[in-house]
Amino acid sequence: MNTHQNKIVEFEDLGTREYQSSWDYQESLMKNIIDLKIKNRDLPEEDHIITPNHFLLVEHPHVYTLGKSGHEENMLAGIDKLKEIDATFVKVNRGGDITYHGYGQIVGYPILDLENFFTDIHKYMRNLEEVIIRTIAEFGLKGERSQGETGVWLDVGKPYARKICAMGVKASRWVTLHGFALNVNTDMRYFEYIIPCGIKDKQVTSLKRELERELSAEEMESIKTKIKKHFTDVFEAELTDKKAI
Repeated sequence: MNTHQNKIVEFEDLGTREYQSSWDYQESLMKNIIDLKIKNRDLPEEDHIITPNHFLLVEHPHVYTLGKSGHEENMLAGIDKLKEIDATFVKVNRGGDITYHGYGQIVGYPILDLENFFTDIHKYMRNLEEVIIRTIAEFGLKGERSQGETGVWLDVGKPYARKICAMGVKASRWVTLHGFALNVNTDMRYFEYIIPCGIKDKQVTSLKRELERELSAEEMESIKTKIKKHFTDVFEAELTDKKAI
């Protein structure tokens, strides 16, 4: 266990950014943390370098991502259809199956050294779910967990259960990668080209669909603020804005 726990998390809003570029950026942040942890192994404990934590929010152009345990047959669109709908397809190293990212969706990537918090991936996933559950509660929506199905759902146990936030993560040496995707003003037609998360009998939804109205740009920003607040509370962390270089 890291006795020099650092619960300060550097926050960065990447705006709209291509998926691959964001993934490369995450990987570079993760590598930096892991390199420090490896270096610490050769140092006496009192000289250990404190490892940083990061939390990114981003919106991606249309893209389908397939986790390492996923099944390509859950991607229903071929190359021609992908071109027609202006979407790309990327295989990634997170857990989970296939999901969609696109405009109007808030994607969160915490790159945390869990040794700064707790070394429990199950707890980490439940914490991420809790952040979203608290966030959508502010819009009058009751988010829930579905047994064996990661993410945040509405009306669990009912025939019309639907997922509003997908999650998939990877961890290496207790450093996390990837994260969650909350559907806000998401164009839900893009989910018609996949079997989301490989689950055939459940639907997906968005804040727009549930509230029956488009959320404004100001509301999109307010959702990010709410996510940051609940992330701080749930992880007992302190968020600081990334300093300009």
